[in-house]
Amino acid sequence: MKALIVDDEPLARRELRRLLTAFPWVQIAGEASDVDEAHRQMQVLQPQLMFLDVQMPGGTGFDLLAQLDRTPRVIFTTAYDHYAVKAFDVSALDYLLKPIEPERLATALAKVRGAVAAERQKEKDPTAPDSSRDERMREEPLDQLFVRDGPQCWFVPLREVSVFTSEGNYVRLHWGKARPLLGRSLITLEEKLDPRRFFRANRRQIVNLDYITAVELGDGGRLHVQLRDGPEIEISRRQARVFRARSTI
Repeated sequence: MKALIVDDEPLARRELRRLLTAFPWVQIAGEASDVDEAHRQMQVLQPQLMFLDVQMPGGTGFDLLAQLDRTPRVIFTTAYDHYAVKAFDVSALDYLLKPIEPERLATALAKVRGAVAAERQKEKDPTAPDSSRDERMREEPLDQLFVRDGPQCWFVPLREVSVFTSEGNYVRLHWGKARPLLGRSLITLEEKLDPRRFFRANRRQIVNLDYITAVELGDGGRLHVQLRDGPEIEISRRQARVFRARSTI
């Protein structure tokens, strides 16, 4: 599994590298000392795991996550314990205080392996090696997003979002009872979504096909779809033709 170490302290990066030699299945693909460098490294290396400091020059680890389209699994490494609650609010796998103890690192990496195993089980492909997934990562659609809306932050599994609604240059996510606002346009987001799961219903909305419970004929060739635990969405006349064609395949 490819990993990126993001920390502004060279000694801290060196010590973490030393500790990780006990875990040969973790391949340290690169290091970064600030948010901008880490963002560039993420685009090039596409790591599956990131060891992330909180306070760094040019921004925090939370700022970095908000800039990423594709977020890896995250283990926070920091000298400050008061960020722990926020770290777990964004679904970090663990939160390690410096100096990092070998036993705590082992526990954190066990959580990583557990998360990988659970993901493979969901994909019904328990035998796929990490390297295979890593090689396919660039071509795969997004499966989660880091969303920061005001003081709140989330890792949002996109399979759990029923509707994406455009609000100017932002997108409102219907995710359970939450309605976080994502700082990008609907067109930009649509390019990264799985077309097998998500469908452009009209100019302002993309729906999750897994959440559709009923389809009714509307006026002028339009369709109305009812979403599970969600609103009724109108599919435009043009998109209704595409929807019907998909439904007959």
